[in-house]
Amino acid sequence: MLAYLAHLSYGDARTALNALEMAVSSIAPGGGAVELGRGAIEEAVQKRNLLYDKAGDEHFNIISALHKSLRGGDPDAGLYWLARMLEAGEDPLYVARRLVRFASEDVGNADPQALQTATAATEAVRFIGMPEGKLALAQAVTYLATAPKSNALDRAYNAAAADVDEHGPLPVPLWIRNAPTRLMKDLGYGSGYRYPHEDIDAVVAQEYFPEQLAGRRYYHPVERGFEREIIKRIEYWRRLRKSREET
Repeated sequence: MLAYLAHLSYGDARTALNALEMAVSSIAPGGGAVELGRGAIEEAVQKRNLLYDKAGDEHFNIISALHKSLRGGDPDAGLYWLARMLEAGEDPLYVARRLVRFASEDVGNADPQALQTATAATEAVRFIGMPEGKLALAQAVTYLATAPKSNALDRAYNAAAADVDEHGPLPVPLWIRNAPTRLMKDLGYGSGYRYPHEDIDAVVAQEYFPEQLAGRRYYHPVERGFEREIIKRIEYWRRLRKSREET
């Protein structure tokens, strides 16, 4: 029995004593001599209380280990850290939310299917619950670990947010403002707007930024996964816009 307690507590004497106290008090709440068996301890002590402190450092250490394993492309390590959390009683939706964030933060448009996979796993956990939902999370973990990686979206958003913070609420250029009323039209709202669908290539030479930020570029895709295709698309649109400016 001592060996079993030591196993549950992973050598932590304080945890072992707490487990023993919980087991005794559940069997004999009024005190007195009791005989403890393995079954009594298993019934009285939930493993989550022994292996994982969801409000403590180990919680954050393990979610960090999962995140870094996925970023490093190791599906096996990812599965291990996932199991460490789920078997200890972590809220599966907490894990799912972190996977959704990872899909955009570390994979992004290098594999657009990553976000769909992570959100589908989240819905699967909500729909079928646990323990069946573990496999949906495992599927997401292995997919994200093996997906091509890009943090271009994270960097792009942070750069745009920095401009918002530095320049404040810059006015929307008149030509791309909506003009639902006659007064707004008279004030120039929407005047000069060029409708891309009227062009054969659906592209026009038009500035969409406030004047102070004209020409800004935040999004710089990487040469990995689907973002290779996005680079080609961006270059294509830029060439077309330049040709329209020159004509």
